Amino acid sequence: MQVAGSSAIVVGGTGGLGQATVRRLHEAGAKVVVADVNDEKGKELEQELGVRYVRTDAGSEESVSAAIAEADSLAPLRISVDCHGGPAGGGRLVGKDGSAMPLENFTKTIESYLTSSFNVMRLAAAAIAKQDPFDDEGSRGVIVNTASIAGYEGQIGQLPYAAAKGGVIGMTLVAARDLSPLGIRVNTIAPGTILTPAYGKAGDQLEAYWGPQIPHPKRMGRPAEYATLVASIVENDYLNGEVIRLDGALRFPPK
Repeated sequence: MQVAGSSAIVVGGTGGLGQATVRRLHEAGAKVVVADVNDEKGKELEQELGVRYVRTDAGSEESVSAAIAEADSLAPLRISVDCHGGPAGGGRLVGKDGSAMPLENFTKTIESYLTSSFNVMRLAAAAIAKQDPFDDEGSRGVIVNTASIAGYEGQIGQLPYAAAKGGVIGMTLVAARDLSPLGIRVNTIAPGTILTPAYGKAGDQLEAYWGPQIPHPKRMGRPAEYATLVASIVENDYLNGEVIRLDGALRFPPK
């Protein structure tokens, strides 16, 4: 698949993973729409790169549809990348005081990370499906979602987050099968510990904690490595229905 001449939407595009992806796709020649809620960073990217920023709530049909429409006005929409963040409620299923985890800790996290991911995917898929195929195999585009290795081996206190990311993992193959008649591929990246600017000064402490636990290389991941994987997924037309771990062979311990 040729990136140049296509438009792309990056939901969560002002964050660490998202910004790196925006830059990578922009450099490859895509017309990129940064869909996020951080107006300051979004406008900075607009000025620096010449991309478009659209304030976007990943859980809102109207909001996501507006960002998609903006992307499609620039060039045929063929690429959707979703790496949005949000609140992640946690805690043990039964606390030390004997009380059950509040239900809202679970439902809000599911809504933020799973329901919103589904919302972006369904709307992006419908828009990509309207494009003309770009090859004689009927290919129209690709969707990249973001899970986490916590979806496989969530740690103590991560039950809501692990369930949400496990749901994103579980959607991948089914979505790829659903969309195969339309020529739309679906893949998911499951990052491990990625060091993003959002951690600020705490990043050094996290690096010191996680680095030694990662088999190789013994460091946290970099946003640019996530973006490189996105680009590889986009460009490789035979990569479909896969969940790819990006974790340096890390497996989360219980805590």
